[in-house]
Amino acid sequence: MGTVSGTSLTAHQLIGLLVDPDGFRSWDGPPPGPPTDPGYRASLDRARERTGLDEAVLTGVGLVDGRPVALVASEFGFLGGSIGVATAERITRAVERATAERLPLLALPVSGGTRMQEGSAAFLCMLRITAAVQAHRAAGLPYLTYLRNPTMGGVFASWGTLGQLVLAEPGARLGFLGPRVYEELRGVELPADVQRAETLAAQGLVDAVVPPQELRELLRRTLAVLATAPPSPSTAATAPTAAPEPAPTPGADSERPDAWDSVRRTRRPDRPGARELLRHTAGELVLLDSPGGRGGALVRALAVLGGRPVLVVGQQRRAPGQERPFTAADLRAVRRTARLAEQLGLPLVTVVDTAGAELSAQAELEGIAVEIAYCLTTLLALRTPVLAVLLGQGSGGGALALLPADRVIAAEHAWLAPLPPEGASAIVHRDGAHAAELARSQGIGAHHLAEVGLVDEVVPELPDAAEEPEAFCARLGQAVGAALGTLAAATEADRLAARALRHRRLGDPR
Repeated sequence: MGTVSGTSLTAHQLIGLLVDPDGFRSWDGPPPGPPTDPGYRASLDRARERTGLDEAVLTGVGLVDGRPVALVASEFGFLGGSIGVATAERITRAVERATAERLPLLALPVSGGTRMQEGSAAFLCMLRITAAVQAHRAAGLPYLTYLRNPTMGGVFASWGTLGQLVLAEPGARLGFLGPRVYEELRGVELPADVQRAETLAAQGLVDAVVPPQELRELLRRTLAVLATAPPSPSTAATAPTAAPEPAPTPGADSERPDAWDSVRRTRRPDRPGARELLRHTAGELVLLDSPGGRGGALVRALAVLGGRPVLVVGQQRRAPGQERPFTAADLRAVRRTARLAEQLGLPLVTVVDTAGAELSAQAELEGIAVEIAYCLTTLLALRTPVLAVLLGQGSGGGALALLPADRVIAAEHAWLAPLPPEGASAIVHRDGAHAAELARSQGIGAHHLAEVGLVDEVVPELPDAAEEPEAFCARLGQAVGAALGTLAAATEADRLAARALRHRRLGDPR
C-alpha cells in the first residue's frame, strides 16, 4: 500500500487509524464568538462548512490498545491548519488536561503556521502552548509529536518539534519558512530536499520517519515500553534466572585472551552488533531512526531490558571495509537520546562498538571533536542511571564519547584504544607492521581495562560471540539486567557521588 500524504487524511481519519474502535472521546467545547472582520468571518464559515469542524484542531482522549492517550490533531482543510487564538486556547487546555490526568500526549500537527488574519496575537500564542507543553514534560509525562505534510512556521518552531520523540510522515515538508515566502524574500528558490522529513532525520532532528499506517503499532510499542514497571526489589531477588557463566579470572595473564587475537575477533563480519543484541534480549523494542538512516553508524531505541524500560544508544558495527564513520550528527543524536532518557526518567544504556569517528576535513568543519567533548559532559552530568556496554571494537574518541557511565560491562574480546593498533604502530614505528605488538603492550583488552577501573564485569565468549551469538547475547543481556537492578537500588545522590569518584580514579591500577 502506498504512503498516504498527511494532507489527504483528515484529523478524524488519522485519529481513526490510531485509536481502538469507538475509542476516542472529544474534549472540545464551542469556540468563542465570531470575529468582527467580515472577510475573516466568511473564511471561517467556509472552513466550517467544508470540513464539518468548528476549528483547525481536534482534541480529546483515545485508547491505543486499551491505553488512554491524549490527542491533539490538526486539520489542514481548515484554513491550512493555521493557529489562531481560539485554536491555541483549545490546544493549551488539552495539554493542561493531559498533564492533570497524567496522560501521555500525542500531537499530530499539520499547519502552515500561525493565522495571518490574527497577526501578533496568534503568533504570541505559540508561547502559551509551549509553556503548557513544558509543564507536561516537567511532570515526567511523555509528549510525542508526529509531523505531517506540511508543518511550518511557528508550529514547527515550537510545540511541533518539542516532542521527546519527534516522528514525521514520509516526504513531509517541515521547516520554518515556506518556499513561496523564501523565494519572495531571497529571490531564489529553496532547494526542495532541504525541508523534507528524511533530510531532517539524517541530521538527527527527527527520531523516525513513519507512514501513517504504521504509526499505531509504533505508538503501541512506545507506550508499552514507557508503561513497563521496573521489577520490585523482592521480585528481582526471587525471580528464577539461570546463573551466568563465570568470567575468566582477570588476575592470571595465562587465562586472558591475546589482545591482538581479540582485535581480529571483533572485526569478524558475523560478530553480533548492537542491533543483534537488542533483538535477542529486548522484551519490547522500538527502533528509532539515526543519522544516515537504518544503515548508519548509530542505533537508537526504546527498549525493555531485564524487565526495565530504558533508552539505548549504540554504535552499529560493520564488516571491515564496510564501516560507516561515526559522525558529528551521530554524536548530536547521542546527546539527544541522553537528554530524552533524563526527561523520561529512564536509564540510558550505551553500546560501544566502533572502528572510530569520522576523520575528514568535513568532520573537522562540523566540529566532531567538540561534539565528543559535549557527549562526555552530557553523560557525566546525566541524573538518570547510565550503563555502558563495551561490545567489541573501541577505537578513539568515538568510543570514548559513549563510555562515561555508572557501570561498564565488557565482552571478553572487547577492547579500547586511542587508535586501532595499526594506527598506533604507524605513530610509534612509522609502519603498521607492529600492530600485534602494540595491541599486546598497550593494555587494551577487557581484563586490563578492569584493572584500571573502567570495566566492572567481563562477560565470557565461548570461544567468541560470533560462534555462539544467541547464547552470548543472552549472557550479556542477563548481565545488563542485573547491572540495571543494582543501579536502580541506589539513591540518586549516592549514585552520582559514586560516579564522580569512579571517574576521578580512572586510569589508576587497582
